[in-house]
Amino acid sequence: MIRLRQRRRETADGVVPMINVAFLLLIFFLMAAVIAPPGPVEVSPPVAAGGEPGAGAVLVVTAAGAVSRGGLSGDAAFAGLAGRDVRVRADAALPGTELAKVLARLGAAGVAKVALVTVPE
Repeated sequence: MIRLRQRRRETADGVVPMINVAFLLLIFFLMAAVIAPPGPVEVSPPVAAGGEPGAGAVLVVTAAGAVSRGGLSGDAAFAGLAGRDVRVRADAALPGTELAKVLARLGAAGVAKVALVTVPE
């Protein structure tokens, strides 16, 4: 009588490379993802001790004193801020006199609370 040998099917070796590829893709997409959308203008905030301010509208002020908020710039950036909390993200090179002008305009616009965004020391 002739006996035929049956080959064993190996399934464990075929699954491991598939898992490796899945993890590599996961790592790639996590590294390539954008966590937060970039701001309308690039500024470097001043350094100070303290925590992160709360949520609210973000007003970006450049070193030259140009103001923008959510795609709006100039006088339009101050519209619709009455009674809201505002975070001011000013450039570290912005002169204090220009910042005082921006704060005065926010007060005239009826802003409830203003917080200056800084970088921790």
